[in-house]
Amino acid sequence: MTVHSLPAPQDVVAGDAARTARGRWRMLGVLLVCAAPVIASYFTYYVIRPEARRNFGELIEPQRPLPDLRARTLDGKALALPSLKGQWLLVSVAGGACDEACERQLYVQRQLRESLGADKERVDWVWLVADAAPVPERLRPALSPATVLQVDADALGRWLAPAPGHQLPDHLYLVDPLGNWMMRFPASLDLSGAANARRDLQRLLRASASWDQPGRPAP
Repeated sequence: MTVHSLPAPQDVVAGDAARTARGRWRMLGVLLVCAAPVIASYFTYYVIRPEARRNFGELIEPQRPLPDLRARTLDGKALALPSLKGQWLLVSVAGGACDEACERQLYVQRQLRESLGADKERVDWVWLVADAAPVPERLRPALSPATVLQVDADALGRWLAPAPGHQLPDHLYLVDPLGNWMMRFPASLDLSGAANARRDLQRLLRASASWDQPGRPAP
C-alpha cells in the first residue's frame, strides 16, 4: 500500500498567496480593459491635441466620482445617482423655486447642449434640485428633455464644489461617462461664454467618438 505524504503547511499558504495574487492581477486587468477607452480619450484630449490644453472650463484634479447618493425624480421615484453613469452629464444646481438666475442658467445649459447638434444625444442635461421646494409648473414643459432630480444639499456639497467666492448654482459642471466630475465651467455663463464651453465639449466628444455612443449601456 502506497502512503502519500501530505503537503507541508508552508506550501499550502504559499499556494493560496499565489492564487490570491493572480486573482488580483486578473481583476486589475479587467478594470484596465473597461477603463481603457476613457483613458485613451483623455490622452487624446490632453496630450495628442495640443490645442485642447487651452480649455475654457477648469479641470478638476483629482476627479471626483459620483457619490452613492439617493435622489428623487419630480414624480417621486427614487433613483441612485450612480445610475446616471454611461453618458456625459452637463449638470446645474439650484433650488426648486428657481429664481431668475436659475432660469437663465437652465436656458444657457439647454442651448449649450442643443448647439452640439447630433452629438447632443451623448450629453444628458441634468438639473440637481438641492432642496425640497417644488419646481414651478410653468417650467416643467421646457424641462421635458432634462433629467431633474432632487438631492440632499449637504451630500451634494461634498461632491461638487464652486470656485472660490462663488456658490454651487453659479456654475455648470461636466461629468464623464465613468461618473467622474472632471470640469467646472466659469460662473454666470452667458451665451457668449457658452460658445467657449461648447468647444471644450466638442473636443471631448470628438476624442471619445470611437467608443462613446448615445444612450447608456444595458445593465
